[in-house]
Amino acid sequence: MKGQQLFDHQKLDINLAELKSHGLKFEIVIDPDLAIDYKQGKEVDIVDVLKSEEIFIDAQKGNLAGEAELLKVFQTTEPLKIAKVIIEKGDIQLTADFREKVRTEKRNKIITMIHRNAMDPKTGLPHPPQRIENAFSEAKIHIDEFKKAEDQVEEIVKKLTLILPIRFAMKTIQVHIPGEFATKLYGRIQNFGKIKSENWENDGSWLAEVEIPAGLQNEFFDELNKETHGNMESKILD
Repeated sequence: MKGQQLFDHQKLDINLAELKSHGLKFEIVIDPDLAIDYKQGKEVDIVDVLKSEEIFIDAQKGNLAGEAELLKVFQTTEPLKIAKVIIEKGDIQLTADFREKVRTEKRNKIITMIHRNAMDPKTGLPHPPQRIENAFSEAKIHIDEFKKAEDQVEEIVKKLTLILPIRFAMKTIQVHIPGEFATKLYGRIQNFGKIKSENWENDGSWLAEVEIPAGLQNEFFDELNKETHGNMESKILD
C-alpha cells in the first residue's frame, strides 16, 4: 500500500526518522529498536529498519516526497540510499510509549548493574535495588534512550553519590587495539571507565591501561571483540 492508505489506521503510533534539509523535511517510518541499533553502528540491514520503503514529507498525513525534491537534496530517488542518509544524519522521533518503554528497560538494567557491582563503602554490602531506585528518583536521574545503559552508568553514579555512598570494585585492563579500530573505539572505552595510561604506536595501534568497574568487564570485552572482530589483545592487570 502507498502513503495515506498505509498509515491511516496508526497515525498516532508510528516511529519516524526525520531529516531537515534545504528548507524541506523528509521522514521514513521505522522499526525503533533496529533504527537505534543502526544509528549506533551495529550491523543491521537497512531493509529491516524500514516499515515502508517510502520517503515522506509528512508520514502522519501520508504525504510522499516528490522525485524533484528527492533529487535536489539526495541526488537520488532510491529509497534505501535515502533512508540511510536520513537515519545517519537526521533524528529519530519515537512515540511517547516507546520512549517510556526503552527508558524503563535501561533504568532497570542500570539499577541492576549498580546493585550487582557496587557496594556501600560503610558496610561493604551491596545496596538493595529499592534503595538505588529511591536514590534515582531523589536525584532526578534522566535516562537517555539513545545511549547504551553501560555508557550511562559512570555519569549516573556521580549524581547518585551525592545521595547514596557507592563504591565499585575496579579492574585495570591493558588493551592493544589495531589502528583501523582505535580511533572509533577510543570514545567508547572512555565511557566504560578511566584511561590510566596510553600510547599511540608507530603503526597507528593504541596501547592503553583502562580502569573500569569490575562488573562491566564482560560487557567491555564483548564490545571490543565485536567491533574489532576479535582482532585485539587484552590482559587483566589487577
